[in-house]
Amino acid sequence: MNEPMPDPFADHPDWAPRPPRPIEIVPATSRVELRGRRVLVGLPGLGWRGDLRADDRVVQGSRTYVPIIPEHEWYRAEAEQVEVFAPLIPVERVWVETVADRPRSSPKAGDPRFRLVSLDGPTHPAPTLVIEADSVAGRRVVHIADSVERRDLRAVTETYSGAEGDICVRVTPEEEWYRWAWRGQAPTTLEVPVHLLWVE
Repeated sequence: MNEPMPDPFADHPDWAPRPPRPIEIVPATSRVELRGRRVLVGLPGLGWRGDLRADDRVVQGSRTYVPIIPEHEWYRAEAEQVEVFAPLIPVERVWVETVADRPRSSPKAGDPRFRLVSLDGPTHPAPTLVIEADSVAGRRVVHIADSVERRDLRAVTETYSGAEGDICVRVTPEEEWYRWAWRGQAPTTLEVPVHLLWVE
């Protein structure tokens, strides 16, 4: 009679959505579309720079280059149809973020303080529930509703208690996030409960 009651939400609760598909980084030398894609540039053994977008490959002589644009400038150029400066980076120094297939099994949790990676190419962490992140304002997030992933969102607030008692974060489309910087125009936001929101 003193046995503990089993937890009906143990392991994978029915009310919690599955995590979004992870980001996989692939070389731009592979056959992947580049225009508008989120990319990283750098050199193995040195490091990587992100928050960039690519345009279509350019061939000059026998070399292939990728025009690279800071993400905020990409959104401004697309929204206002203006020209922006895009340095040409050799294609072998560019990696493209792609949405990978869902893993067949859940990755085993390791020590959250250490995550050793190879310096041979850029890596991307697995999606993290917003409630498990140390801070979220300004970060890329994925909203999962009815098994649909909504990407290209930014968190505008940290976690807070919503009107109905849920722990929530306000999010906005990335274009509005950047428009807020270049025009000062406040974005439209959506209140999302944290169990539906992941840091990308």
